[in-house]
Amino acid sequence: MTSDEVSGAVAMVMRLLLRWLVRLLASGGLAVDAYVHADLASRYDPIRASISQGNLFRAEAGIASLAALLVLVLPRREIYAFAVAVAASALAAILLYRYVNVGTLGPLPNMYEPIWFTEKAVSAAAEGVALIAALVGLGFTLVTPRRAREPVSVAPGGQG
Repeated sequence: MTSDEVSGAVAMVMRLLLRWLVRLLASGGLAVDAYVHADLASRYDPIRASISQGNLFRAEAGIASLAALLVLVLPRREIYAFAVAVAASALAAILLYRYVNVGTLGPLPNMYEPIWFTEKAVSAAAEGVALIAALVGLGFTLVTPRRAREPVSVAPGGQG
């Protein structure tokens, strides 16, 4: 191998490792978000309008779990966009309801909670990590076009 070939191989391995790191960070952040919401859901069941805050937490846990799994298994443009939407909406909600008393919105209960506690801070940090990692992953998919998947025809005698 020439030094250019070695450099190219090293660069390819580094890109692969970076992509895996991004996948793990996005998936891990979403998994932490899912765990915290599932763990806290029962505490928030009494806060309700038409829908309880506990049920909203359970829905967030399920959606974040799905996004975490999909990012890990199928790191595609659409999946990263979904992960960005999940992480961004969760982070926006936690920050909004921490700092603004929105009140009841249609079927949604008043979720204003003007304090930080450990689980809330961990969830917000995980959502931030997941958001940044999913944005980077989405960026990777936008700068690296999908390869055309054209069938390869093989002529008789093994020649393509």
